[in-house]
Amino acid sequence: MSTSESRNIKYFNISANDEAWGLVVTTIGYQPVPAHSSYPRSQHPQSHIFDPAKGRVLDEYQLIYISEGSGWFCSESFTRRKVKAGTIILLFPGEWHSYEPDPESGWFEYWVGFRGLEMDRRVNAGFFSPRNPLFDIGFCPSVISLYEDIADYASDEKIAYQQMMAGIVLYMLGAVYFRHRNASFADSFAVNKINEARALMKQEGGYLMSPESIAERLGVSYSWFRKMFKRYVDVSPAQYQSNIRLLKAKELLDSAECGITDIAYRLGFETVSQFSTFFRKKTGSSPLQYKKFTRK
Repeated sequence: MSTSESRNIKYFNISANDEAWGLVVTTIGYQPVPAHSSYPRSQHPQSHIFDPAKGRVLDEYQLIYISEGSGWFCSESFTRRKVKAGTIILLFPGEWHSYEPDPESGWFEYWVGFRGLEMDRRVNAGFFSPRNPLFDIGFCPSVISLYEDIADYASDEKIAYQQMMAGIVLYMLGAVYFRHRNASFADSFAVNKINEARALMKQEGGYLMSPESIAERLGVSYSWFRKMFKRYVDVSPAQYQSNIRLLKAKELLDSAECGITDIAYRLGFETVSQFSTFFRKKTGSSPLQYKKFTRK
């Protein structure tokens, strides 16, 4: 598919069965916008056409990838900002917004529109927000391929093509989130220290070391270590160690050779009761119940 002349725009009729899946794709498209040309260039339904000077409000999400050129974006929650090539713009339902290419450069845009509870949950959980609608992921052929895959499924319209397109959109969101989070954590010293800490924690007995002693071993202050670890891993060092301990407990419980008393002491618990309380709090069942269930 040429990125200099290709144009492919499609909108979809959506059934109740499609809606029940939790995410539906409403539109897919890509097109070049040459320098000094009018914008938008293509015919869209009345619900999607807009004048960049006035903006618009949609009832869906859209992921817009600018692969070439540059332009501008603003929204109700985000002040006007320059958009460069390699940027993903995320539009939110009910949020006024406007965007357009720079007349001097034009741009090449890919977009996919979608809606559903699966995306609403991610927004409500704080993964995406109208206050942060731009993601600088750089030039990314794999993301372009995802847009093209959606367009291919759209052109064939085989049974369950909506479900396939929805799956690609969720993968795309994960890829954008992954690239953005890693690109935003530019402190290589911190990343190296966090990776060292995780390697220590995964060693035999490493999950029993205090976070303070790990920080001391790494040659950094505990307050810095805890703050950076939580920022990068999303859980505190102690929580991370607790999760490793649980995984080790399950591994030992799955083994026919280990009794529960044995496991409790191997994992550093002072009593079987202490181990049982820990395991039940994490899983909702006792070690004995877990062991019986896995042997069925």
